[in-house]
Amino acid sequence: MAVKTKAIPVNRMTDDLGTGIAIEKITFQQLSSIDEVTAVEEDRLAHRHNTHTFHLLQKGTVTIDIDFQQYTMESCSIIYIHPHQVHRTTALNEITVVSLAITNENLNPEYLTLLERIAPVKPLFLSSGPFALLDQAVSFCLNVFDRKADKLYHSQLKDACNALIALILSAYLEQAQSTGKLSRFELITQAFRESLERNYTTVKRPVDYARQLHITTAYLNECVKNATGYSVSQQIQQRIILEAKRLLYHSNQSVKEIAAELGYDDYPYFSRLFTKVTGMSALAFRTKNRH
Repeated sequence: MAVKTKAIPVNRMTDDLGTGIAIEKITFQQLSSIDEVTAVEEDRLAHRHNTHTFHLLQKGTVTIDIDFQQYTMESCSIIYIHPHQVHRTTALNEITVVSLAITNENLNPEYLTLLERIAPVKPLFLSSGPFALLDQAVSFCLNVFDRKADKLYHSQLKDACNALIALILSAYLEQAQSTGKLSRFELITQAFRESLERNYTTVKRPVDYARQLHITTAYLNECVKNATGYSVSQQIQQRIILEAKRLLYHSNQSVKEIAAELGYDDYPYFSRLFTKVTGMSALAFRTKNRH
C-alpha cells in the first residue's frame, strides 16, 4: 500500500511561459496493474489538479477512479475533471490521449460557469462525426501550443483552447439537455449547488442558503427535492461527507483534524454524522478502503 500523505496531493501545472494553459499528446503501452506504472508516476497516485482538465482518448482503453467511482474509457471518449475532484489512473492499454489543462483565468467566463454547473460528469463516448471535429480542434491547439515564438502566442493559444472546450461542453450539454429552458425549481437548485460548493465548510444550515437566495427555507427545500430527489439538508451532508471521504482515503489526517477542516468543532457530532450518512464510522471507512 502506498504511503499516505498529510493532505491530498495537488499536481500543479508546469508552465514555463506562465500562460496557464498546457496541452499535450501522450502515448502509453499496456498496463495491467497500477504498481507497474513508471511513465505516469504522477497519475498513479490519487491527486487533484490546480486546473480544469480535459482528456480526449483517441485510442485504447483506460480505467480511472474519480471520487470513489471507477470508470473505463474507450477510444473516441472524453472526460472533464474539475479541480476539486480527486482521481488516479488504475489501468490502461495502448492508449493515445490528448490532455488539456487550463486555469480559471484563461477560461471563457461563460464556459467556466457552465463547467461549474455540470460537474461532476462521467466519461462521454462520441460517435465518429463529433469526435472527428474534436480531433481537428485538438490538432489545431497542439500546433498553436508549439508556436511559442509568435507575437500573439498567449491570445492564440487561449482562443484555440477555449474553442476546443466549447466543443467538449457542447457534447456534454447535448447529452444532458432537457427540452426547453430550465424550470424555476432547476434554476434555484443550480444556484443552491453553486453556493454550496463555495460555502459547505462554513455554512451548514438550509436557512442560511435560503437567505442567500432570498427565498424561504420551505421553498428552497421544495425546489431542491423536486429537482434532485434529496432535501437541502441531505445535499449539504452529502457534499461534506464526500470531502471527508477524500481526506480519509487520501491523507493521514486524523478524523478530528478532518472534522475541524470541514468546519466542525464538535468532533463527536461529525463522527455521528459520518456514520449516519455512510452506514459506518469514519475509521471503519478508512480501514475498509485502504485495503
